[in-house]
Amino acid sequence: MSQRNIAVPTATRDEACPINEVLDHIGGKWSIGIIVAAAAGPIRFTELERTIEGISRRMLTLNLRKLERDGLLVRTVYPTVPPKVEYGLTPIARELGESFATLTAWAERHRHAIAASRRKYDGQLGRHSGD
Repeated sequence: MSQRNIAVPTATRDEACPINEVLDHIGGKWSIGIIVAAAAGPIRFTELERTIEGISRRMLTLNLRKLERDGLLVRTVYPTVPPKVEYGLTPIARELGESFATLTAWAERHRHAIAASRRKYDGQLGRHSGD
């Protein structure tokens, strides 16, 4: 079977983003954390960095830019020394934040049951190694 380049048409500026691309952007663990953290109101970079466990400065910066580009965050720079920068949710991100709040509440309610199911499944793996 030979491999060849297949021309894929590029999207024009008027076309909507594909659903899988939108879900990929908003469904990442860092994006969810940023949106949940900013749901209470504008938040500064260092506050986000402290709030979102395990995120590096680089990943935070990349995800903030991605969310701003997607129209989910607004970046406001205040003319102070040093400059003060805040990130706030746009109306569509606030709507998304409500869904994330429901999802995170569900995860919190069921995390013990999920952990117990994992332990049970992992314990059975040794007995079913021929499957």
